[in-house]
Amino acid sequence: MVVAAKTASDASKVKPFPPDPNSPASTISTVEREIREAGGEATAIPVDTRDYASIQNLVERTIQVYGHLDVLVYNSGAIWWASVENTPMKRFQLMQRVNIEGLYGTVQACLPYFKKSGWKGRIIVVSPPIYSRFFRGKTAYAMGKVGMSVLTKGLAMDWIRERKTDMAITSIWPAAGIQSAATEKNGADSKDLRKPTIFSDAILAMLRAPASAVNGGLELDEDFLRKTGVTDFGHYSLIPGTTPRRIMPAEFPDLTVKEQDDEGQRVDSTKLRAKM
Repeated sequence: MVVAAKTASDASKVKPFPPDPNSPASTISTVEREIREAGGEATAIPVDTRDYASIQNLVERTIQVYGHLDVLVYNSGAIWWASVENTPMKRFQLMQRVNIEGLYGTVQACLPYFKKSGWKGRIIVVSPPIYSRFFRGKTAYAMGKVGMSVLTKGLAMDWIRERKTDMAITSIWPAAGIQSAATEKNGADSKDLRKPTIFSDAILAMLRAPASAVNGGLELDEDFLRKTGVTDFGHYSLIPGTTPRRIMPAEFPDLTVKEQDDEGQRVDSTKLRAKM
């Protein structure tokens, strides 16, 4: 397993160990050490998702160490929740570069290696279902996060058209707040938070599911686990005995249209460019 993010450290000097996962002491280096000490295998590789060359280096080093690529989980994110008026251009640009541009670049860098493995692999993206309320009060942030969900839908359609039936890309988002550095910084009430394990359990369930069942899905952690038969979510509550408030709608709009499969005349810009 490769653990990648911008910040690395000397994990051998971190005391106490393991550090609080939501503190600055927690880096890809400490996560690598935790995995190794638990009996697993891990490699920490620094990456700046704003820099495509850095992304390419990450993927190339992954192949050098492990020889293949099976799963990509894109969890990088920049956050700024405010009105358009109160979102400076620098903040807007940072969010677009880390969120949507970083995801696109990482997917682009990984696709050749999925091809070499016979188009057998999975991509998990941390981005939301698409619905109007999500834009409220955080439009600049939503522009990038919804763009990530559009990539999930679009790439899934590419694979369906190309009959790559062993590939799947799925988006996941929390139904209720998750304990993290972001929720702590925003002052979330602990009784309204769940443990991060609900997220990891949902991702593992997605990876075990048939590709056709999850390709193009914009899923919520709780709702997806319900589909697999989970009914008791009490053990995920950060504060035992509480029921965290659901922050996502119970139902979402259907994005498909009656003419979903009618593409008319297909256009491929790569072929048009080749003729010029």
